[in-house]
Amino acid sequence: MHISRPIASRRCHAAALAAVVICSTAFTGPVHAPAGGAPSPSVPAPQLDWKPCVQGSPFDCATAKVPLDYDDAGGRTVELAVVKRKATGSGQRIGTLFFNPGGPGGPGTVQMPQNYESFPREVRERFDIVSWDPRGIGNSTAVNCFASPEEAADWAASKAAGFPVGEKERAAFAAAYAELGRRCEQRDPELLRHVSTAENARDLDQLRKAVGEQQLTYYGISYGTYLGATYANLFPGRVRAMVFDANWDPRAWTNNASDEAARTTSFQRLGSGRSAAETVNRFLALCGSTTTARCAFSAGNPKATQDKYDQLLQRLRKEPVGPWTYAGTVADVVHSLYDVQLGGTELAGRLQDLWQGRVPEPSPLPPPPPVPNPNPYLGEEQSTAVFCGDSPNPRDPGVYGTLAEAAAARAGDPGRYWIWASAGCASWPAVAEDRYRGPWNKPTANPILVVGNTYDPSTPLSAAQAMAKELANARLLTHDAVGHTALFNPSSCVNAYASRYLIDGALPPTGTMCRQDAPPFAAPKPRGSVDTGGGGLAVAAQ
Repeated sequence: MHISRPIASRRCHAAALAAVVICSTAFTGPVHAPAGGAPSPSVPAPQLDWKPCVQGSPFDCATAKVPLDYDDAGGRTVELAVVKRKATGSGQRIGTLFFNPGGPGGPGTVQMPQNYESFPREVRERFDIVSWDPRGIGNSTAVNCFASPEEAADWAASKAAGFPVGEKERAAFAAAYAELGRRCEQRDPELLRHVSTAENARDLDQLRKAVGEQQLTYYGISYGTYLGATYANLFPGRVRAMVFDANWDPRAWTNNASDEAARTTSFQRLGSGRSAAETVNRFLALCGSTTTARCAFSAGNPKATQDKYDQLLQRLRKEPVGPWTYAGTVADVVHSLYDVQLGGTELAGRLQDLWQGRVPEPSPLPPPPPVPNPNPYLGEEQSTAVFCGDSPNPRDPGVYGTLAEAAAARAGDPGRYWIWASAGCASWPAVAEDRYRGPWNKPTANPILVVGNTYDPSTPLSAAQAMAKELANARLLTHDAVGHTALFNPSSCVNAYASRYLIDGALPPTGTMCRQDAPPFAAPKPRGSVDTGGGGLAVAAQ
């Protein structure tokens, strides 16, 4: 399952104990009592003993202990790895901004330091930025179903890259995930039942208390938007400011809280296949509209470039180029489009290499972030434990092939990819004991800012529109952009609105649309232009 980008890519394919309250903000709403299944006030805040992550690092690290089961707060605990970068402005600090990098399965202790410079300068100046590896993930108490890295690698090699093609690969795919479920059930079945998004939200509230904040300031991308929506509805009075960037529709994700057996997959309900297909088509059209000097795969015009791409995939179905299969290439295309500013040109080069029958050279790895363990174990079982425990998916492995072909009829190859991304749930042995399934419209102390890209290979704009509608008090900011998240496909316009909101609580006008600073293969646009709903032009603050 490839829900989040590997952390090897540049974008991550991506407090001292305070007895006093530090958050002095320009806006605050009333602090209401925690609502609906919130942890007991008797659960003490974890102790955070901040120290430099490594000698000379600008990042500080700590470990938090929280209950495995908040209904048994005196029982087993789990550890959360936490990282912080202090506010850089002199005397301007507002408080702490918590960041979740998505996934599920994104290790914040790696991805926040890797991507720290992506946050707007004003935000870095005025907030300590804190992230963490959620329970079950990375450097925290982690789900690990293998005795060694070699065992994990052997398991991964037992199934097709990307998704299965043909009956033989489908059978191997189902067998691999059935084996994964058996291994995980044997290793630590209790942990599997306690890595839910609701428990992650409770952990986040414990971290909020640990740094001395009365209310939460938060930036979540992708899966982090679902985590944020869960937090906002468990703790509506604790919301100071929350940015949800590249959204999951919570009603779709929970299958409308239905207890009936799911007949559709999570990403099918979310619309990921259709959105990915539109994004791939947009990428190819932009490639074909420029020269090979800008896009190596260009065939001179959009239609010819689309035809060239279709022919390449047909050739790869018949004969791979080295390890590059048809399905593996489709998966690579989808995930390379997460961050087009860094990945688009490299993707075009790889496609051209494959077109010419050459095995593409691997992309250079970024330098590791200055943290203790920049390459934690991130086996697929970690994201699977969160994802499959939270979101209903069909339990019959044989259904996925039929669903994939139906999705391909509507959305082409990306449709197949996103159906098979849920296949591990068919044989997953655990359901989360603590799931939050709604309602999603509890009035929050302050409004929430929802950001959605027009061409996103994972989370469609329609999901951002649904999130903004389902929350009790939210404002949608549309980003006319190719890529997954505005944070990693930046716009000075989005950054200006997000900064103003996080600092002062000011929302963009209803109907605001921003534009990407640097669309694929185009010269950067002038900074700051904003389309408002009425078609007028406004200038975003720099």
